[in-house]
Amino acid sequence: MTAMILGEVANFAAYAFAPAILVTPLGALSIIFSAVLAHFILNERLHMFGVVGCILCVVGSVGIVLHAPKERKIDSVNEIWHLATQPGFIAYSCMAVAVALVLIFWVVHRTEQRKMLAYIAICSLMGSLTVISVKAVAIALKLSFNGVNQFIYVPTWFFIVVVIICCLVQLNYLNKALDSFNTAVVSPVYYVMFTILTILANMIMYKDWDSQNATQIATELCGFVTIVAGTFLLHKTRDMGNAQPESASLRGECELQNH
Repeated sequence: MTAMILGEVANFAAYAFAPAILVTPLGALSIIFSAVLAHFILNERLHMFGVVGCILCVVGSVGIVLHAPKERKIDSVNEIWHLATQPGFIAYSCMAVAVALVLIFWVVHRTEQRKMLAYIAICSLMGSLTVISVKAVAIALKLSFNGVNQFIYVPTWFFIVVVIICCLVQLNYLNKALDSFNTAVVSPVYYVMFTILTILANMIMYKDWDSQNATQIATELCGFVTIVAGTFLLHKTRDMGNAQPESASLRGECELQNH
């Protein structure tokens, strides 16, 4: 639990120093470390497909890091508030909240077959707004530690309230998804949907890609697709290394019967 809290604090701090387009996709690296540590500590065999999945995640991450846009210089939370109140981002925020409310109060109660996608969509929509607000709060903390107090401004507290509300909604519906459906399916689908919506929200608000050419953008997209492929491969084949061959299983049953 302590390690998880420290990791989330570090992830929170990263948004103050790098664009979300870079930070969010790199969350896939936690999957690699989990797989490797499980191999050495929990004796869970890492299948060849799992190794390939890890390599794909690393290659995709390197591609994104090498071609990520530069962080926009921000001197006040009021600058972030100005960006957040532009028509494009207001339209996205209203759409995200409206779709989430429709999913919560109508879709979830009327369908069983698509309930998993509804849960994940709610988490992802709220998650994209969470990342925007977390980045604002992280920048406010960084500026405050540098001697320019940002907690005297109303927008700072507004972003804090948004973070709390969106996180509670995310935790609630992500737990419902994990409780009702297979983790091997929920985790990669949530990662992909959350990352896509987060990148979209940041593109609309910060316009991080305005300073990049088509080659850089294409390379970042290829890196993201590579990470997605590696993530799905890791989750889909995570139990293959631990599965016993059928002959060994039958031999074990025969030995038990003989005893």
